Amino acid sequence: MLRIGIDVGGTHTDAVLLDGDEVVASTKALTSADVVTGIMDALETILAERSGVEDSIEAVMLGTTQFTNAVIERRELAEVAAIRIGKPSGDGLPPKIGWPDDIATCLGDNVYTVRGGYLYDGWPLAELDDGEIDAVVKDLVRKNVGAVSISSAFSPMNAEPELEVGRRIRAALPDANITLSHKIGRLGLLERENAALLNTSLLRFADNVVSSFVDAIRQRGLTCRFFVSQNDGTLMDAEFARQFPALTFASGPTNSLRGACKLTGLNDAIVVDIGGTTSDIGVLQDGFPRESNVVIEVGGVRTNFRMPDILAIGLGGGSRVEDGGKQVGPRSLGHRLVKDGLIFGGDTLTATDIVVAGGGPAIGDTSLVADLDKSIVATAKARITEILNLGIEKMKPSSDPLPVILVGGGAILVTEKLAAASEMLSPEHAGVANAIGAAIAQIGGETERLVSYEKTSRNDAIREVTADATKLAVTAGADSATIRVADVEETAISYMAGSTTRLRVKVVGDIAGLSSGAAAGTAP
Repeated sequence: MLRIGIDVGGTHTDAVLLDGDEVVASTKALTSADVVTGIMDALETILAERSGVEDSIEAVMLGTTQFTNAVIERRELAEVAAIRIGKPSGDGLPPKIGWPDDIATCLGDNVYTVRGGYLYDGWPLAELDDGEIDAVVKDLVRKNVGAVSISSAFSPMNAEPELEVGRRIRAALPDANITLSHKIGRLGLLERENAALLNTSLLRFADNVVSSFVDAIRQRGLTCRFFVSQNDGTLMDAEFARQFPALTFASGPTNSLRGACKLTGLNDAIVVDIGGTTSDIGVLQDGFPRESNVVIEVGGVRTNFRMPDILAIGLGGGSRVEDGGKQVGPRSLGHRLVKDGLIFGGDTLTATDIVVAGGGPAIGDTSLVADLDKSIVATAKARITEILNLGIEKMKPSSDPLPVILVGGGAILVTEKLAAASEMLSPEHAGVANAIGAAIAQIGGETERLVSYEKTSRNDAIREVTADATKLAVTAGADSATIRVADVEETAISYMAGSTTRLRVKVVGDIAGLSSGAAAGTAP
């Protein structure tokens, strides 16, 4: 079984060709300005090692930062009409409250609030008002609005208000892009509403991006299926990605963690992904990234997406070394390392220069750092070790040391034992772990509910929420026969009646219609 994994980062595009568990070919190249050219070049490189295999490739899996960058850079964002179903309680905090002015302006000022929604216990907050909804629909038609986000109070508990308003808007504006918040966010209304708004603003762009990616692989003679990486280490098919581009926001670090799991066979470990500018530190728990339980800001906007718990620190291969080696990063040359670093004939001392001068791998022209002051080298190496140790200590789930897996092109920076690690591993193909993580990912689904164990037994509640999560996974392309529960999270909610508990269930399964073999867990 042949699969291709591609991860498009800000500076590098990594690609691998897997035959079952074996890495047949890999490449790491600079990301092109138009992205697609870089993907085409990566495909050409890895397929050149096995000519004529195009018909044997079952799937291409892609991780991309395209949509994250669009939000951060305030580009390619469409105007969105925000509809909140939650009056009268929801009037105090209007949609987009707390947003940076520039991104709020990008999405326009069409904001509507109507009566409706439910409370956490299933009781109606207010009945939907047909007159209010008709007035909103009439105004949307008059303005010929092309994108609409609909959010209702506690819609993950009861989505009917969002579904009803969505049906009526779809009937009046059949070509509009619409996001219903219960399909993308968690319970908190404001953060879920924000997530839905960002997703809706990206739908037009997502259609173009996904079409470009599909066209690129078709032009290379690949007729296989195409999938996109999600934030939680799972995949979604191309059509699902067109509907939910915001679910890709943190797919890069997530792919690296999944790839580290695959390459080492360790399901529980700390993963340090060192790139050109930053090091992303995450935690593997049962083979998947530990998820963050705090509000995540994307481009300055508070959201509650399923996001990995990642600590990004300003240390990478291109980090500037200053003050006699005492200061390493956070300023970085980034992709300019190959031009401005000392070993490449430039005039800027970087972390990579330090490692090469200290007897590390022979990168570039080693003679250019042969006379580097040994005290500066020693000081900088100690500082690199100190920065990584501090980061790992912050992310460890307990005081006990854990194995540390080093991946990414900048993993060469680590030349000394890390005190925070019980053992250190830098497996073969660690430099393209992100692309491997994309290639071996499964399909997932997640559902969150507030439940009362006084009204429903714990086993029944978990069974019901698991069934809902399974439906989402199957919709995203999972084989129902292979689905398993990956995580169950229960949080008691204080000051609510009836032993109320926030219950979250995540399931994963193999891709429907594909051969098994490269799915999670075992090392090649």
